[in-house]
Amino acid sequence: MKGNPWKTKEVKEIYQNPWIKVEEHQVINPAGNLGIYGKVQFKNKALGIIPLDSDGYTWIVGQYRYPLDEYSWEIPMGGGPIGVDILESAKRELKEETGLTAKKWTEVMRIHTSNSVTDEEGFVFLAEELTEGLTEFEETEVLEIKKIPFKDLLTMVMNGEITDGISIAGVLKVARILGI
Repeated sequence: MKGNPWKTKEVKEIYQNPWIKVEEHQVINPAGNLGIYGKVQFKNKALGIIPLDSDGYTWIVGQYRYPLDEYSWEIPMGGGPIGVDILESAKRELKEETGLTAKKWTEVMRIHTSNSVTDEEGFVFLAEELTEGLTEFEETEVLEIKKIPFKDLLTMVMNGEITDGISIAGVLKVARILGI
C-alpha cells in the first residue's frame, strides 16, 4: 500500500524558532483510531560536503553539539534555506567552515534524517578540485578543522568515532564511489 493511511483532523503549531517548527497533529491512525502525531519541520535543508583533494585527503570539522552534550567530528555541514539553490548553499557552507572552494561538485545522495518525526531532507556533495582560503565561521561556531586521508575518515566511521548520520551515510557512499 503506497497511499497515505493516516487522516489529519487538526494541526496545531506548538513551537517555532528560526530553525524549526514543531506541530501537533490530531489524526486518525491506519487502524481507524484517534491518535496524535508530533512533527518537527526544519526551515533549512541539511547539507553535508566531503571535500576531496587529488592526493586523497579530506577535511573534517570538530565541534561541541549542544543537543547531545558532546564533542562531534563530522564532515563539513550546515543548512541551506528552503527555496535557495542547494548547491549554492553547499558552496557557502564549505567556504564558511573550511575556507575551501571547489571547481567540481557532485551530488552523491539525498537523505531523510529521522523520517518518523521530521520532514528534514538532506543532501551530501563531493567537492573536488579544491582551493584553500580563509574560513568564515558563524557566531555560533567554534570549530576545529583537520585535514586527514579519506581512508582515515572511513576508518573513523567504521570504528564509531563519527556518529553523525549524514556524515556516516556520505562517507560510506563516497567510499563506494571511490572503490574503497
